[in-house]
Amino acid sequence: MFENLTQRLEEVFKGLRRRGKLNESDVDAAMREVRLALLEADVNYGVVKDFVARVRERSVGAEVSRALNPGQQVIKIVNEELIATLGEPERLNLVGQRPLVIMLVGLQGAGKTTAAGKLARLLRSQGERVMLVACDPYRPAAVQQLQTLGEKLGVPVAYEQGVLPPQMAHLALEQARKGGYSVILLDTAGRSQLDNALMDELRAIQQRVSPVEILLVVDAMIGQEAVNIAKGFREVISLTGLFLTKMEGDARGGAAISIRSVTGVPIKFLGTGEALDAVEVYDPGRLSSRILGMGDIIGLIEKAETAYDENVARDQAEKMLAGDFSLQDFADQLRQIRRMGPLGQILEMLPGGMGQMARQISPQDAERSLKMTEAIISSMTPKERRHPDLLNASRRRRIARGSGTDVQDVNRLMKQFRDAQRMFKQLKKSGMRGLPRMFGGGG
Repeated sequence: MFENLTQRLEEVFKGLRRRGKLNESDVDAAMREVRLALLEADVNYGVVKDFVARVRERSVGAEVSRALNPGQQVIKIVNEELIATLGEPERLNLVGQRPLVIMLVGLQGAGKTTAAGKLARLLRSQGERVMLVACDPYRPAAVQQLQTLGEKLGVPVAYEQGVLPPQMAHLALEQARKGGYSVILLDTAGRSQLDNALMDELRAIQQRVSPVEILLVVDAMIGQEAVNIAKGFREVISLTGLFLTKMEGDARGGAAISIRSVTGVPIKFLGTGEALDAVEVYDPGRLSSRILGMGDIIGLIEKAETAYDENVARDQAEKMLAGDFSLQDFADQLRQIRRMGPLGQILEMLPGGMGQMARQISPQDAERSLKMTEAIISSMTPKERRHPDLLNASRRRRIARGSGTDVQDVNRLMKQFRDAQRMFKQLKKSGMRGLPRMFGGGG
């Protein structure tokens, strides 16, 4: 979502790094570019004005003039002020008498039902006994969608036809108490726009079940309108947090930067895709790093820990160091990478030069290349995967036909594979015995 903003800021920072000293006019020129980049990214004008003023004030002071590397110091200030603008992280409130009630609200199409499923999955992974509650009897198929998610997750869904949402929430709370559930998630109705009927119903639900959290689900791709929606809901009900959806989209993304400053409501979760595991607990420091092109290594490690089997990773690392890993091992690694999520999101999390190089490759091209590699390896026999030396010219032609690729593609993959084998053998000779730890293994 922040690709264009990241590229613009990287250009500004590149110019700052080239200068041994920074005078006031250098800082002013850089701040003009930062202001334009933020406004183009659809960040609220008032937020941009305050942000740039704070950065400029610190950047023309002693803090920068006495620094050994003034350019890097300005980048550090931008990062710190961006984190301050994004707001302090606030965790979900799970304190109180069980079952706790979490209420999801928002306009139609924001992704409330999917967000409810994501939260149910996340909370269950933290040891909570979760129940989903269908409080949207108006939208066609809303109840069925929630029930489908519940079946997929193995989480019960409370719903009774003909029962109004406030009463449904109350009945579900009683049911959860008797069943020993610790958290219930209310998927409430939305409208195409803010209206009195919607707000009256939400207020009635709040009064009946006293939720510990009321999370507003907002589509981050609608820009500054997201800020207006948050302000409208906050004026009527006691919002405790925001769940920004579609953060993986290609919109400008400025709402994510503006919304905390303008509304005062903390962001608690980011939805980064359609899959039920595509959700992140909001961390302004990590989001700032990604916006500024510094990557998100912590997030990348967390994704890897979720996707990778530790024993498999250790075995693969040992084989790599020995230089005897096979194409089957290579295919296994590709599958592990795919489990981490869309390749475009993974590339965005790479820091520094690696991230800049990765951003020059379109996610579509990277995904296409990965699929081609998988297709080529899948077209080999198990014996050929274990013993790549068997791949003579006729076998390579057969593999190319079976995978829908050219012989040149097969040859290119084999060259990359051989280069990787040689690289790991050289690493072993150079004494990098701690390498297995990088792959999630021991040793």
